[in-house]
Amino acid sequence: MMKVIYIYHDFGGTHTTSLAAAYHLKIIQHRKLKKEEIVELPYFNKLTKKDAGKFIFHGADEEGNLVYTLGRRSSKLAMETLRNFCHLLNSHKGMNDKIVFSNTSPAVPLALTIGGFISKGLGLDRLGTSLVIIGAQKCSGNILELVNETKKIAAGSNADIIKIDNKEFQA
Repeated sequence: MMKVIYIYHDFGGTHTTSLAAAYHLKIIQHRKLKKEEIVELPYFNKLTKKDAGKFIFHGADEEGNLVYTLGRRSSKLAMETLRNFCHLLNSHKGMNDKIVFSNTSPAVPLALTIGGFISKGLGLDRLGTSLVIIGAQKCSGNILELVNETKKIAAGSNADIIKIDNKEFQA
């Protein structure tokens, strides 16, 4: 049976991607998250610029599909390069897994962007984290819907490589 590799990606790979992975793996299941739930999520607000470009494994879902996150930074070519590389692997190495790239960037609210910059960019973690949590609470419902839509698209597609932009989840 074909397995699916889910890769949730955005600029930094530490906020909306961590939320998406947690929803996907049912670590969290409801829309309105408490501050404590957010801060305790694996990798949430814990990654730095040095982690950019690294696939972070979050676990396997109930069907055995693997869930990863990726901080791609600002490179416009990163996702297209990865997609082409996956096609290459599938055609030459006989991989049978479906790979789904799901962009969480559209769901990022302004508070999360500003908070992430203050926390990670300027190193003012205390101030930035407060804004990050407000932003995460604001977008959590959108992220849950994004994850559900990602799973639905993956299940309904016969393509080996699926790239989902998720523009309908604009914050």
